[in-house]
Amino acid sequence: MVIELSFLKQIAGVAAEQTLPRFRTISLIDNKYQTGFDPVTEADREAEKAIRKLINASFPDHGILGEEFGGENLDHSHVWVIDPIDGTRAFISGIPVWGTLAGLTIDGDAVAGLMAQPFTNELFMCDGDASWYEGPGGIRRLETRKTVELSEATLFTTTPAMFKDEKRANYERVEQSVRLARYGTDCYAYAMLAAGFVDLVVETGLHPYDIVALVPIIEKAGGVITTWDGGPAEKAGNILAAATRELHAKALELLNR
Repeated sequence: MVIELSFLKQIAGVAAEQTLPRFRTISLIDNKYQTGFDPVTEADREAEKAIRKLINASFPDHGILGEEFGGENLDHSHVWVIDPIDGTRAFISGIPVWGTLAGLTIDGDAVAGLMAQPFTNELFMCDGDASWYEGPGGIRRLETRKTVELSEATLFTTTPAMFKDEKRANYERVEQSVRLARYGTDCYAYAMLAAGFVDLVVETGLHPYDIVALVPIIEKAGGVITTWDGGPAEKAGNILAAATRELHAKALELLNR
């Protein structure tokens, strides 16, 4: 065990105190981009502040990298990578597929993680040894499906529009090979892969705070997650997550054909 589940639950709790009261309310939305749309809300900022305060108080020798307020002590061996609301577009649209992400890296390797969806009262957690679900369905260990054929797989991506130029053709080769493709669930898709309901997640343009927390949750549930070139998912960018090693290999081959 690397980190106690109780601490991951504390992170979820302090974040929910800031996000839930602001969910499905009319609030100010800022745009990070001058061209395009990348929304950020008061809930994003206040939740990250609360998470940082908790980590700093509990582990003062750990570093933190967050989406809203950047990095501190990133040269330390233990660094938390946090996204207070992954899926802000879903958040401002009133759709509960966003989540709070917090992942712990040791010397760059993601070893523990949390995805919390407070509106549905669900936690997806990895303590370093195993991945766990806690929510309305009770408490259970997470385990991926055993799907090995693309023709039997369910694929998720946030939106095909994220794939530009040749990446669109690469992605479409995979989508055309699967049984079912669905869109729009952000971090929730990865949680569903770990829980055994989804077989593949393919995305591009991700930042470390979008994916680091999800890496150990998927891996300790039996899945495989890498970049499109087979490298560590912690590097972010182009990401492929799969329920099994066999399925991962087949999807990776299509993405790089």
